[in-house]
Amino acid sequence: MTSNAPLLSRRTLLRSFALAGAALLALAACSPDAGPKPVTGSIKAADSYDVLAKQGKGFTVGALMSNNTVYVLFDPQCPHCGHLWEQALPLHKRVKFVWMPVAFISAKSAPQGAALLTAANPAEAMGVHEASILAGSGGTSASSSIPDDIAAAIKKNTELFNGMGVESVPYIVARNASTGQVVTNAGALETAALAQFLGLD
Repeated sequence: MTSNAPLLSRRTLLRSFALAGAALLALAACSPDAGPKPVTGSIKAADSYDVLAKQGKGFTVGALMSNNTVYVLFDPQCPHCGHLWEQALPLHKRVKFVWMPVAFISAKSAPQGAALLTAANPAEAMGVHEASILAGSGGTSASSSIPDDIAAAIKKNTELFNGMGVESVPYIVARNASTGQVVTNAGALETAALAQFLGLD
């Protein structure tokens, strides 16, 4: 009589490898500071700032009257995005940030992005959400029923993200306050490094 135990073990092992691989791919798309990244997609680096200003959708926090706008493409399931959120807080008095949700890390990404976009107080909702992500609790619970216009906006943000040839979030697009040049960065930055990147020092 033959045993199926080795076959079941191999199947279980292969399934475990597949799940681990998927998790690694998702984490690879969510990165700590990967540094400045040249835009290699169909949207050129010099155009990325204006394209996001005209076509992207996000929620605005920080110095709302500031001429200095910083666009952040983020996936709600990315812990490094949570880290950037926390590190950007001290700059809110000096800079206007527009956080634009994209969705590709998990099935929770789009519903959570929609919840943040439609929150009565997006800054407060984002703070609670990112604290949950950083604590490993998965973020804010959100309905999978998303209004069509919000779903379309998140889809458009994700298309812009892909069009810029970006591979990981958070992705920052800004005009350096000192030089006026469009600058981009893939990954989170500490507060001092973020201020320097934005030309605030």
